Amino acid sequence: MCTAASYKTKDFYFGRTLDYDYSYHEEVVITPRGFQFPWKNKYAIIGMAYVLKNYPLYYDACNEKGLAVAGLNFVGNAVYHEPKEGKVNVAQYNFIPYILSICASVAEVKIVLKSLVITSESFSKELPTAQLHYIIADENECITVESVKEGLMVYDNPVGVLTNNPPFPYQLFNLKNYRGLSIKTKESTFSNELKLDAYSRGMGAIGLPGDLSSASRFVRAAFVKLNSKSAETEEASVSQFFHILGSVDQQRGCCELENNAYEITIYTSCMNATKGIYYYTTYDNHQITSVSMHHENLDGKSLIAYPLILKQQIHFQN
Repeated sequence: MCTAASYKTKDFYFGRTLDYDYSYHEEVVITPRGFQFPWKNKYAIIGMAYVLKNYPLYYDACNEKGLAVAGLNFVGNAVYHEPKEGKVNVAQYNFIPYILSICASVAEVKIVLKSLVITSESFSKELPTAQLHYIIADENECITVESVKEGLMVYDNPVGVLTNNPPFPYQLFNLKNYRGLSIKTKESTFSNELKLDAYSRGMGAIGLPGDLSSASRFVRAAFVKLNSKSAETEEASVSQFFHILGSVDQQRGCCELENNAYEITIYTSCMNATKGIYYYTTYDNHQITSVSMHHENLDGKSLIAYPLILKQQIHFQN
């Protein structure tokens, strides 16, 4: 279970939570322009990836042009298709790097998707194909991409948020059930016969769902993101973005799975896609860490990987 969002101040920001019960030892990975993909690539990429056999399996990333993508669990609804002649056939594990290495904007992505098929080819026998759908955004627009049994569906995403099941059209429609939410405390409309005073601040948002289901997280993240305010400095923007995704943080013990396992927010990411900077926190380390793609040689051929700092970092003032 995961939540992703886009955010715009002076720069464009994009990121996600990865909510799961175990980690694949993912790292912040920079793929330079000279890295050899099975296709001809143009742009460098930075993001969170599991590197296997010297190949980046990206969870979320942005490229040097400010385009960003995240893949989120879509189990039971994701359907991939057999390769089709005359189409661009891209294996699911290659979808994120393929899009980011050849496209500079969502407008370009939309054109590419018209002739693209996401296939079910797995990376290896030991690593089954992930069932995902995708949020793709730049500073101007955002789309959701879902490969389902009917084909590849592309939806405009005016909210700039994505979680998991159910499919995106329902998630968007479901927001209508919360159209009465407000950042302001409203006058009582319960009855003209009864005076009901507001006893607390924040009562305009009574009814905002607080559970961990993907439908509820979509509503909560959308409300927080769309009403979010911050200064335009880098520090303020990054801080506010982490607060937005903090509204859907998952704590160990609240979502029990089989075998005494618990789903937690393994990491939270925030990319300044405009400047190519990847910020992250982890479950046990809330100090923000950053990696900049432009501090590296983007014309190189080899992957550049930074292991996550997992241990809590505390600044002691005395």
